[in-house]
Amino acid sequence: MEKYKKKKNVRAELKPFLKWAGGKKQLINEIVNRIPEKIIEKKNIVYIEPFVGSGAVLFQMFNQFKDSINKAVISDINKNLINTYTAVKDSLPELMEELEELKIRFSMLENEIEKRKFYLDKREEFNEFILSQTRKAALFIFLNRTCYNGLYRENSAGKFNVPFGSYKKPQIYNRGLLERVNKILQYVEIRNIQYEEIIKYLGVERAVFYLDPPYKPISKTASFNAYTKYSFNDYEQERLKKFCDTITKLGHYFILSNSDLRNVDINNNYFDNLYNDYTINRIKARRSINSKADKRGEINELIITNENRLKF
Repeated sequence: MEKYKKKKNVRAELKPFLKWAGGKKQLINEIVNRIPEKIIEKKNIVYIEPFVGSGAVLFQMFNQFKDSINKAVISDINKNLINTYTAVKDSLPELMEELEELKIRFSMLENEIEKRKFYLDKREEFNEFILSQTRKAALFIFLNRTCYNGLYRENSAGKFNVPFGSYKKPQIYNRGLLERVNKILQYVEIRNIQYEEIIKYLGVERAVFYLDPPYKPISKTASFNAYTKYSFNDYEQERLKKFCDTITKLGHYFILSNSDLRNVDINNNYFDNLYNDYTINRIKARRSINSKADKRGEINELIITNENRLKF
């Protein structure tokens, strides 16, 4: 297996248009730099991202390797997220009209009490009413930019329930960025499917998978896996590992990120045991979601690949 060459960090012309808990801004170069040079040199990259979230890695792939990407497929189980990507791709002028109206109305409110009420009204509309694709997507973006910490969380009934974020002047949307994202998404297939189903969209070429599932909580107080009404528990973590085994047998390359449970218990070898036949890297990152400022220090995260199982 060849050693990785340090790739040039490219200025991010494309970046996420959503705030996202667990976004990969800090780890993005560590992730992208783990794509073997021989895959890049072939200039026919098939890029697959089944847990797309804010798309930070997707956009960095296009920043660095646009001319080498032959096909890209993104998916997510979150239908509201996928609806938003689809609206940015297919209905951008109408979407920006909706966003501008929300932006103007929100900016005219005089105090936090009024803004909180407006937010809660729009959250109720998002959850309770039958809406057009563009209206639903506009509300998704508005709520994302004004909710607490960019979280997306659903209750057991599948309703978005994140509280207001109390930001003084949140940027509701960036027109230029959405226009750039729209152009790139014309080259991307967007699916609302379970991650295992994405295999049917593969061809004969070796694909590069980036897998960013809901992280396993490193402690009881750090639990956050209510991304949808379905919990991503240990059974789901182990099911994902079997999927990694499947794509490895098919000859595809994967990069997977997850929490490092050794941050709080040095003897917790859950992922070391689960992925003991793959390459496990521990990478420094900063904790950004914690109610206590003194708990937002540097921690390790895991980047796992099958580089030791494939020949290039």
